[in-house]
Parts: sequence; structure tokens; C-alpha cells
Amino acid sequence: MIALSLSSVSLSFGADRILDDISFSVNDGDRVGVIGVNGAGKTSLFRVITGQYQPTSGEIYIQKGHTVGLLEQNPDLTSLPGETSVLEYMYTAHQSLLDAEERIRRTEEALRTSSGEETLRLSADLDRQNDSFRKGGGLEFRSRCRAMLLRLGFTEEQIVQKIHTLSGGQYTRLALARLLSTEPDILMLDEPTNHLDIDALTWLEGFISGYKKTVMVISHDRYFLDRTTDKTLHIQYTRARLYPGNYSACKERQEEETASLEKRYREQQKVIARIKANIEFQRRCNREHNFVTIRSKEKQLERMEKIELAPKAPRDIRLSFSEDIHSGNDVVTAKDLSFSYSETPLIRNLNFMIKRGERVMFLGPNGSGKSTLMKIMNGKLTPRGGSLTIGYNVKIGYYDQENRGLTAEKTVFEEIHDEYPTKTDLELRSTLALFLFDADDVQRKVSTLSGGERARLTLAKLILKKVNLLIMDEPTNHLDIGSCEALENALLAFDGTIIAVSHDRYFINRIATRIIELAPENPRGMYDYPLEDYDDAYTEYMRLRELRRATAEATAEKATPSDAKAQYEAAKRENALRRSEERKLRRAKERIPELEAEIEKIDRELYGEAASDYVRAAELEERKAAAEAELLELYETVM
Repeated sequence: MIALSLSSVSLSFGADRILDDISFSVNDGDRVGVIGVNGAGKTSLFRVITGQYQPTSGEIYIQKGHTVGLLEQNPDLTSLPGETSVLEYMYTAHQSLLDAEERIRRTEEALRTSSGEETLRLSADLDRQNDSFRKGGGLEFRSRCRAMLLRLGFTEEQIVQKIHTLSGGQYTRLALARLLSTEPDILMLDEPTNHLDIDALTWLEGFISGYKKTVMVISHDRYFLDRTTDKTLHIQYTRARLYPGNYSACKERQEEETASLEKRYREQQKVIARIKANIEFQRRCNREHNFVTIRSKEKQLERMEKIELAPKAPRDIRLSFSEDIHSGNDVVTAKDLSFSYSETPLIRNLNFMIKRGERVMFLGPNGSGKSTLMKIMNGKLTPRGGSLTIGYNVKIGYYDQENRGLTAEKTVFEEIHDEYPTKTDLELRSTLALFLFDADDVQRKVSTLSGGERARLTLAKLILKKVNLLIMDEPTNHLDIGSCEALENALLAFDGTIIAVSHDRYFINRIATRIIELAPENPRGMYDYPLEDYDDAYTEYMRLRELRRATAEATAEKATPSDAKAQYEAAKRENALRRSEERKLRRAKERIPELEAEIEKIDRELYGEAASDYVRAAELEERKAAAEAELLELYETVM
């Protein structure tokens, strides 16, 4: 059944046409990835669907009774109740349950001061209200809220914090968790993977893949799109087309269609050229019967349905990194490196060496110190313990994910000119042109640039530096898919050393030759994964990570025989525990539908045959309470 459809929808702001004649339908249960370059109109499309923008023309249909939930890319934080805790704010997503809880609280207060028949009446009311609260999913909803927050990277301590204490990234994750908890019929997510670490991303992928309702998601995360979507809406040049399949399937089909169209175009152009040559030949003969042939050939051209090539895709950035000089073989060496902002160490006891030509990715959960480590390597921060040594002839170029190296008051041209005053205006303008800044753009203030434009400007400055060590903190954030691919190709061709932090699994897959995972819980502070399979680096990392978790081999490098035996026994216990948890999860998934059916069966009898049989009704209520309690535990297990 159609959940949502657009018919000839257009959107304009003054003379600017944002969307033109958009038509597509999405069915219940479809999971649609929405792709396109920055500025293509993806977010505008979502705002048209949700009613924030009124279309200039066309019609939008949403199935009657369907709820629509939207996660904005940059949620409005001013409207959030700052003194409310994170968990309490989650609960407000289900106002009817809060109202029910408030009624229960008032009834309990009244019951404490009542007597006689009033006590009996209030006690019966309280029983009914508590029963209704359970039936309405109140207990299960509270459990689900807590589980979602933990899955999306919040700690037990953070979920009781006041909202005003959260960072921007935590605000976004809270908005995502709250929206998911409401389970709208049409779930619309605009860049939901921002600010999520890999574990949270993996959980979100599983949630969306198992979502039984409709999902539309804007994302530049190609790995995420491939794992969560089954249709792809590509917006380009104000138009949109819906393709079957995920991002990779869509891209493959587009390439096939483009190749086929170009082939048919070339063949038709040959036919047209032959006909025109024939016409010209007949004209030169200049005889009466030749004019009949000429007219016939001209009509043949007029009747021919001309094949037109599709508009060329918007230009991608063009870049290549180069180095002035080679560095020494030992590029970065950390010995017992530690750092803290407070009494609690953020980074501790790190020991690693990075060699020339390696492409090393630093991974780990949010808050594990990845960005801090990048700043230490770049000299922005000083270690609190141990040492970090930069090798001979190493020249560093640093990419900051927040692009803090830009000055808001400067123009784009001033920003790059002040960094490289000895270069000619032509050189600087040519470099900016490679990053899609035209003659008008270079005079814009940095403060007016979008996130993607700021990222491109930072990369343009970095290109001109000609370094041999690139340190990059989330370099694909804010870049559209085409720009990400251009960056990846440039990094693969770079002869120097690359050190990066990234949550972009597609980027990791293509670039990494080694992965270091920061792990504060490990006495060594990290796990080191040299990769043999560079073509599928992230998959290889996950395989090695699971192997390490199962066997604990990483901690046995310098163990004594007795230590090794203890670690072997610990690995066996960990394996046994993992298998037990897997069996528990499997049994829970099998048991849940059985309990749901049992409760439904009890309800039918309770409100049917047993409605007037108080003894039987009491038995059924007891069975139902036990089933609901077991069901709640099982939901907590699978969440």
C-alpha cells in the first residue's frame, strides 16, 4: 500500500527553482536512500513532505492516519527543556503515557489520605490505571528509551544529566533516539549518522534494517546506505528519479544506463551524419529528381526521435596531494603517551610507531580521545605523560573536522591568499576553481559558507602546503558522495603518510592499511590491527576485532606461562559467555511472539467468556501479569 506519493511537485524561492516536477511513490515498508550533491534539494524535499515548506505546485499524498517523524540534520536546540534530564525528555515522546503516570500519582496521593469506601474506590481505580498503563506499553516504552540511549552512545551517568549540559553531538543523538522511540509510520532521517561512533552506527543499521514501517534517509555514508536501504531516490538538477536497490545497485544501474545511452547516441549521430552527407551530395548534383530525394531525407531527419545525452553530473572537486620532500622512515613514535583534561585519564600508556607510507585509521567510541590524539600529533596539545616524537623531515598537514582554521570575516580568496601570500592570484584562483569556487564564490565571506563549502576550502589550503604527513580528523564529514570519492582517489595516489580519524566505513575500506582502536578499558590503551586485506579494510578489521575479543590474544604478547594459561582460561570463559548470550538472545526472539500470542489469547477470554467469572478472571489476570513481566525482560534482552 502506498504510504507517501508526490505528483508533479515543484518548489521555488523567487527565481530559484529548487525542485521541478518531482513525482514518485513510496510503499509501506520501503526503505529509501535519498542521494544527491550538496545543495541538490534533499533537505528541501523532506521539508516539503513534512509541511515546513509549501510546494509551488503539485500534490503530496500521505496515507490517512500515518504519522510522520523527521530528524533534522541540525535539530533546533533552543526549544529543548534545558533543566529536564535526558531520560525524562525521552519519556515526553509518549505524552499519553506521561499523562497516565500523572493520573496514577494523583490517585496514589489521594489514596494515602482516604478512608472507608473512598479507599476502596481509589484502590480499584489505581488497579485499573496500573493495568491500563501496562497494557498501553508504559513499562516497555521506558525500558526501550533507556536501551536506545545506551545503544546510541550515552552512558548511564549521561542519561540522568540535564539537557543543557550536553554537547552539540549529544543533542543530535538525543533527538535521534527520541524520534526512533516514537516509531512513526514514515521515518525521515536527514544525515542520521553524524556524531555516531561505529558501535552506534552498527546498532542504527540493525534498527533501520528491521524497521517494519517506511524509512526515508538522506545520507552521504555509502556503507550505511548499502546496509539499510532497498530503494534509492537520486536528486539531480532539480529533478528526481527512484531506483530499485541500494546505493551500490543504483550507481551500477546509472553507469549501465549512461553507457547504453552514449552508445545509442553515437550510433544515431553516425546515421544523422550519413543522411546529411547524402543530402549535401544530392544538392551538388543539382538535378530535379535529386530535390525529391533531398526532401525525403529531410523528412526522415525531422521524423527521427533524437537521442539526447543526460546532463553531465555536477563537477566533483579535483585534487591531488604531493610532497616537497620525503620524510624519514619513522614518522610518528608514541612511548607511554598519556593525556587528560581532568583527573581521569583520557589517553593512557599508548605505544605505537607509524612508518612512512602507512595509511593508519584511529577508531574507537566517542570520547575515547581520537581527536585529542590528532591534536597532540599536530602540536596543538602537549602530552601529560610519556612522549610523542615526530620523525626526520616530517612536514604535517592537519585537517580539523570543525574547520576551525578558517576566519569567518575573511573572503574565500583572502583566506587562501593570507595563508600563501607568495603565490600569484592566478595560482590561488585556479586552485579554488578545482574545489568548485567560481569567480563569484571567491568573494564570499567564510561565514556564509555551508559545511561542505568550508570543508572544500580547508582541503584547498591543505593541497597547497605540499606535506608528507596528512593528519585528518573526520575528513569526509560535510562532503557529498562525489567529493568523498575524489578525496579517496587523491589519498590513494599520495606517496606520503596518512593518519586519520573516521567513522565512514566506506572511506576506511578504501584507505586503511592499518587500524589502531583506542580502548580506555585496556591497560595498553589501544589495540593494533595491521591489515592484510587493503581492499576490504573495515571488514578485515571487524573480523580481527571479533577474533581478539574471543581469544584475548592481544593481551598475551609478553605474558608468562602462568599468565598465558590464565588468559587462555579467560578466553574460554569469554567464549562460553558469548555463546550463552547468543543462545539467550535466540531464545528471547523465539519466545516473544509466543508470549504476545498468549497475552492476546488471555485478553480474548478475559473480556469474553470469563468476563462474569470472577475466579477465572483472577487466574487469567495472574497469568497475564506473569507473561507481561517475562515479556518486558525479553524486550530488554533483545534491545
